[in-house]
Order: sequence, then C-alpha cells, then structure tokens
Amino acid sequence: MSTIKCYGKSELAMMYFPDAETKKGALNNLNSWIRRNRNLCESLQQCGMPLKSKFFTPKEVSLIFHYLGEP
Repeated sequence: MSTIKCYGKSELAMMYFPDAETKKGALNNLNSWIRRNRNLCESLQQCGMPLKSKFFTPKEVSLIFHYLGEP
C-alpha cells in the first residue's frame, strides 16, 4: 500500500511506470493517464493543482490513487 504524502511528480510517475527508460517518459505517461481521465482532471483542477509545480500535494496524490488506483 502506497503512502499518501507529497511526491515529486517524477517520483510518483516512476512508481506507476517503473520500466520507463527515463523519468521524463514516465511523467509523460502519467500526465497522459491524468488527461484521459476526465473526472480526475476536473478534481485536480478543483483542488487548484498548479500546472508548473514539481510536486503533487497529499490531496492530489489521494485523488490520483482514487481514480487510477495505487501504483
């Protein structure tokens, strides 16, 4: 079971995509999953997720785990 805490975006992406060749590739994949999940995207926007942030807050992580499942 993964812990709900603040994660670097690349760190969380690597948890979902451990076989990705690069952190950037893993992050691109995670961002793609987030964009495809309309409910998750809307929930993240409602909690004020800044686009340029390098971290996911515990609330954002909780939403990601809820909609995508735990890594």
